Amino acid sequence: MNQPQGQLRRELGIPGAVITGLGSILGTGVFVSIGIAAGVVGDSVALAIVAAAFVAICNGLSSAQLAANHPVSGGTYEYGYRWLSPSLGFLAGWMFLWAKSASAATAALGFAGYLLPLLGNDKTSFLVPLALLGLVALTVIVLWGIRRTSQVNALIVGTTVLVLIAFILLGNATTAPRALTLTDLWPASDSYGAFAQAIGLMFVAYTGYGRIATLGEEVKSPRRTIPIAVIVTLAISMLLYFLVAITSLRNVDADSLSKYASQDAAPLEMVARQFDVPGSMALMTVGAVTAMLGVLLNLLLGLSRVLLAMGRRGDMPRGLSLVAQSSGVPWTATIAIAVLIGAIVCVGSVKLAWSFSAFTVLIYYAITNACALRLKAEERLYPRIIPILGLLSCLTLSFWVDRQVWFVGIGILVVGLVWHQIARRLSQAN
Repeated sequence: MNQPQGQLRRELGIPGAVITGLGSILGTGVFVSIGIAAGVVGDSVALAIVAAAFVAICNGLSSAQLAANHPVSGGTYEYGYRWLSPSLGFLAGWMFLWAKSASAATAALGFAGYLLPLLGNDKTSFLVPLALLGLVALTVIVLWGIRRTSQVNALIVGTTVLVLIAFILLGNATTAPRALTLTDLWPASDSYGAFAQAIGLMFVAYTGYGRIATLGEEVKSPRRTIPIAVIVTLAISMLLYFLVAITSLRNVDADSLSKYASQDAAPLEMVARQFDVPGSMALMTVGAVTAMLGVLLNLLLGLSRVLLAMGRRGDMPRGLSLVAQSSGVPWTATIAIAVLIGAIVCVGSVKLAWSFSAFTVLIYYAITNACALRLKAEERLYPRIIPILGLLSCLTLSFWVDRQVWFVGIGILVVGLVWHQIARRLSQAN
């Protein structure tokens, strides 16, 4: 039934890859992290979204050309091994597991935060159990196989996009929103550090395009499909993020957005309460629920493929590289990732999970850009300035993340290096 070095199936074309990317991006970022970043930098969160988009473009193009040249599961974990060193490759995979597991936990908590009011229950004590229930349900879907998962994903993403468009139209046409000028959005002279922190938080919201690269072994014609899918995904998501942020800020103040993101994980539901349209809040809640599920679904896909690649190399237990022949799914890796996400969910803090994700994902993409700089002239799809800007922006932004989270992240880096040495010795002994 299983094969330890099983091959995955190439079943995703450009539409499927774009849907995968959008499903990873249009969720926690737009429904939760805008509120979190607003608490850091106020109305300037709108410009932070634009700046983060620039960082995402550089990193997205670096990921795209690496995936086009080396289309296997594992993303930067595999690129690091090929173009840098085993230690840096391992650290990329290690940090990706922690970063995106934290993002997945944020999505699960966000899903529960939006669903509870829809069910007529506002008790926060049910937040974690409901988040775990959603995680279990999506794990079962992922275990069905990439084709069925992609079909479910298309339904989820379609619903989310329609709801976001409705949110933008209703928020600007049916109410009397407050006016916003460029002066209102521009960060104060004494808040550039906070602005940089907000950019780092919002950059994480864009990094769902990385799922396209980590699924490289399951994409058709990867050299053509992956770059196109990454660019299209980022273009659509950037436009929606910015419009949603502006709409939110025109209807409520930044402090309120932050409060609802930190306490209830449902800031856009509060914004929808300002709309003078019956049922608008319920519509927003449905869209938020599907968006969070989409993010969680795609993170389960991406994380399990990275863990599969690490199991193949012996950086993680080799039992995690088992692939079911009937479905082509790395089932042991999928279940292991679900358990890790569930453990982080039990912490129950949306802001802590997202801040931790910001630091670790910035380190991950710094390594991605370093790999892109090692590409030969004939392998490059874009100028070298792209990965240079991506590398500098990631390293710079990482120093503006909350200091407590920063030290925890450094600790996890050290633990990862120690584990890598132990794993290599165990692998050599066997």
